[in-house]
Amino acid sequence: MVRHGQSTANVAYAEAERTGSTVPLPGRGRDVPLSELGRTQAGALGGWLAGITGKGGEEAAGGGPGPDLVVCSPYVRARQTWEAMAGHPRVVPPPLLVDERLRDRETGIFEMHPPDARRARAPEEAARWALVGDWFYRPPGGEALTDVVLRVRDFVRELDRVAPGRRVLLIAHDAIAVAVRLVCAGLGAACPDGLPPVPNASVSQWESDGGRLRLTRWGDTAHLDPG
Repeated sequence: MVRHGQSTANVAYAEAERTGSTVPLPGRGRDVPLSELGRTQAGALGGWLAGITGKGGEEAAGGGPGPDLVVCSPYVRARQTWEAMAGHPRVVPPPLLVDERLRDRETGIFEMHPPDARRARAPEEAARWALVGDWFYRPPGGEALTDVVLRVRDFVRELDRVAPGRRVLLIAHDAIAVAVRLVCAGLGAACPDGLPPVPNASVSQWESDGGRLRLTRWGDTAHLDPG
């Protein structure tokens, strides 16, 4: 799984936290594009994909077998990330599907609101969010992470039925990566609080041991140029 490259909202949120701005960002979350750095990161992801995939999906020397199916979030920043990856001159793009269940977490009344803007708009709700935590707090009109897990679990089950044994690449969001991690952990797994972050343009990976998918890599950015 790949998280999309840095978005313009990622940049604006960081600036809002630095300045303490209480002004929401304009527009809709699903329309947020990649930043200039995000486009560069997406290009680097294309190089990573080329490095693990030979022509026609064959295994590349020094890498592993590449994906033979890609499923992408419908959000612009995820679609742009895949377009840059697929445009790499040494990548033969696998078939692409877009699935609404891979959209980012919906934040309801707090859509496009940096933290200080949430507190300015609805201080009691913002305080409850801080108290309850991301896993269980559901903003008015939005989702808790546990709600995201429900749709991701449905997606993974359907994927298991329609693409058994296939190597699948997901292009989506940090909330989706966290949800996939919980789903793949299996029945009875606890919500994994305190996880290491899922950086922009990072790769996480699960491999089959014959009975279940086990996590082998989380939030890896080794393919990105240190600069």
